[in-house]
Amino acid sequence: MVRKSSVDEKQPFLSHLKELRDRILVCIVAIGIAFILTYYFKEKIFAFLMEPFIKVMPEKSNFIFTGITEAFITYFKISLVAALFVVAPVILYEFWMFVSPGLYEKERRYIYPFIFFGSLCFICGALFCYYAVMPFIYRFFVSYAAEFIIPMPDLKSYMSLTLKMLIMFGLLFQLPLVAFYLARAGIIRYKTLSSKRRYAILATVIVSAIITPPDVSSQLLIAVPLYGLYELSIVIVRFFGKKERVDEKA
Repeated sequence: MVRKSSVDEKQPFLSHLKELRDRILVCIVAIGIAFILTYYFKEKIFAFLMEPFIKVMPEKSNFIFTGITEAFITYFKISLVAALFVVAPVILYEFWMFVSPGLYEKERRYIYPFIFFGSLCFICGALFCYYAVMPFIYRFFVSYAAEFIIPMPDLKSYMSLTLKMLIMFGLLFQLPLVAFYLARAGIIRYKTLSSKRRYAILATVIVSAIITPPDVSSQLLIAVPLYGLYELSIVIVRFFGKKERVDEKA
């Protein structure tokens, strides 16, 4: 019996690493090109991200930055995140093409729906955060202002919080899409998800309590849509998941 050499065994692993490297390079180049575009419009993007707080900002309040490079780094960061939003379809495509060799032929046809709905869900999550969540949160924090307590938010801290929230909600809104593909793969089942509703409610309450101020209306604003995503995932799994075998009655 002929043994395979260690060199032969390493070839598939090395080829996978090479492919992963090439696809990461494609993503980096795409982000770099998009960054040039987004940095050109950095002032408009900056004004757009500042608007939720400016609407609730008291008259004498202003943004400040204390570090010499803080304003530049802030512009750089928002341009980079905006570039990630722009090239999200490219990143999703490269990810899918990397994992597609391990899929069946009928499963590979989902590539374009995956890219389209993945990008759409991410954008919808970010927009929901921008128009529904951030105004409530910033209004709550500004409500503590008084005659001798004037909010002077740090530019870097505000923008970091805003970008983190946008990305987080973009990822949270991927839940129905993830549920669809896990259901098609037979990894999750309708009965399993439907039986875990109480845990899902608890999880959404905990998450909303962590990411929102201690205000009931703000927490409900987060918890209800998050739980709605879970229920939508259940519906998707029920209609698109693999059919379960009917157990024989005892």
